[in-house]
Amino acid sequence: MDFTDEQLERYSRHIILKEIGVKGQQRLLNSRVLIIGAGGLGSPAALYLAAAGVGRLGIADADNVEISNLQRQIIHTTAAAGQSKVLSAQRAINALNPDVKVITFHEFVNASNIAAIIKDYDFIIDATDNFPSKFLINDACVLNKKPFVHAGIVAFTGQIMTYLPGSGVCFRCVFQEMPPKDAVPTCSDSGIIGAVAGVIGSLQAMEAVKYLTGVGQPLTGRLLTYDALKAEFRTIPLPSDTTACAVCGKNPTITALTDYEQAPCDIKNE
Repeated sequence: MDFTDEQLERYSRHIILKEIGVKGQQRLLNSRVLIIGAGGLGSPAALYLAAAGVGRLGIADADNVEISNLQRQIIHTTAAAGQSKVLSAQRAINALNPDVKVITFHEFVNASNIAAIIKDYDFIIDATDNFPSKFLINDACVLNKKPFVHAGIVAFTGQIMTYLPGSGVCFRCVFQEMPPKDAVPTCSDSGIIGAVAGVIGSLQAMEAVKYLTGVGQPLTGRLLTYDALKAEFRTIPLPSDTTACAVCGKNPTITALTDYEQAPCDIKNE
């Protein structure tokens, strides 16, 4: 494709990187990324991917903007309170970069619709805030051979890992079963510092960019954790044997998608 003068200026800091260059920027403009959750994680991920020039961004979220969201969900504004999060995000993305086509899904992602939602996308970002959604996204991506990046945040901490089909472990390899109800503190129990969402959501965007351009080493087979109070990152190697996994193992017992039940975080979409 031929770049316009405006595009050459807009993406000049990418193009001068030898790892990205013109070809890498073309890949980004031709790429499609789906972000499930337009909250604390989805906000920085969406803004950075839009700024990077990802050609199509899908945004899935059933919620509306609340004032309590604005402490961390930086894609939304005070004026957007009460409005659909996906439409609020679409306006912000379009204002930032008109090259990006935004597809909105103002609906709950569940076992009956997730396969249809993810099928047209090259990379999936799990920016949700509850275990039922995370297990569903993992299973759907594994069964449909879609690469995705998982992340979770609470209080002053966060974690992130990437799954690539046929390479490394999936979310269920590490967290095998849904935790019992109330076993894990929610955001409403423990709170969340907004900047942690910014750090981890930005890392999710970086994982997408690396995958789409083919540069660097993705977080496959590793879990990256972040402790903001200690200003400390840790990389934890994950077990390499996936044969016993219920969804990506040699003899999977999960071959169809199921909706799981657990009380979600009262402060939704991280």
